[in-house]
Amino acid sequence: MLHDVVALVGPQVAAFELGVLSEVFGLDRTAEGLPGYDFAVASPTPGRIPTSSGFAVHVDHGLERLARADLVAVPAWTSAPVDPPVEVVDALHRAVDRGARVLSICSGAFLLAAAGLLDGRRAATHWKYAPLLATRYPSVDVDPDVLYVDAGSVVTSAGTAAAIDACLHLVRLEHGAGVANAVARRMVVATHRHGGQAQFIEPPSAAVRADDVMGDPLEWARRRLHEELPVRRLAGQALMSERTFVRRFHETTGATPHRWLLEQRLALAEELLESTDLPVGAVAERSGIGSADTLRHHFARRRRLSPQAYRLSFRAR
Repeated sequence: MLHDVVALVGPQVAAFELGVLSEVFGLDRTAEGLPGYDFAVASPTPGRIPTSSGFAVHVDHGLERLARADLVAVPAWTSAPVDPPVEVVDALHRAVDRGARVLSICSGAFLLAAAGLLDGRRAATHWKYAPLLATRYPSVDVDPDVLYVDAGSVVTSAGTAAAIDACLHLVRLEHGAGVANAVARRMVVATHRHGGQAQFIEPPSAAVRADDVMGDPLEWARRRLHEELPVRRLAGQALMSERTFVRRFHETTGATPHRWLLEQRLALAEELLESTDLPVGAVAERSGIGSADTLRHHFARRRRLSPQAYRLSFRAR
């Protein structure tokens, strides 16, 4: 289970990336019925650690704090061609060996690669650093086009906001879609962005401003996912022509109406599988997916397991 989370920082720390970790795992939401975590920040050199944003943070813990962590997260690291401290590498390996997960954010992948934790694995980093990471560590399969990569005990994410995607992914794996959705709503972010790092020029798929003209139509559609929702009907609800609607929809969500609806329906199907005893066929119908066979097809591609196996997995947790 995921209870203890440690952010591992070096001689300098990226403020936003550390902030993401503290927002997801350090903020106490137990009063809202959400999981709580024992969150700490550790460094090989505890004390005053400067950030990349012009201020400093005080770190109380040394590397010994990693010994009981369920998740060790690296909120960026230097991409300079220098070997990390041996004691840091050893602490990371000990964490993985005893079953902890390790997460890197942005250039944090350089530390994990230098430690040998990415050898033979697919990994992500910021698109800006992807060519350098691939050149320096040819044994790492660097994917520059994704927001994060889950390789089991090691999770790597792309730059900045992709840290949110990776953290919510871990919350979803551990606690289910309902909890991840609740945390995402609390943070006012998309519970899951779909696509690659090309999205860095586009807004997150669910971060719709309250005053956005698309806000009401999207909420209207979310309440009717079990119904047929062709573009013609959606455009009519938004009082737009179909062509204008598709353009504005993509500007707002970063996706086509078909893609957005499919992801919303799959997210609803996940929640229904976790929280109800409905048969798979009924889940498919209520979520708007259609048939049980269609739902199984999408789950095989999205989760690499069947809807029933998904339900059993999260019921067991």
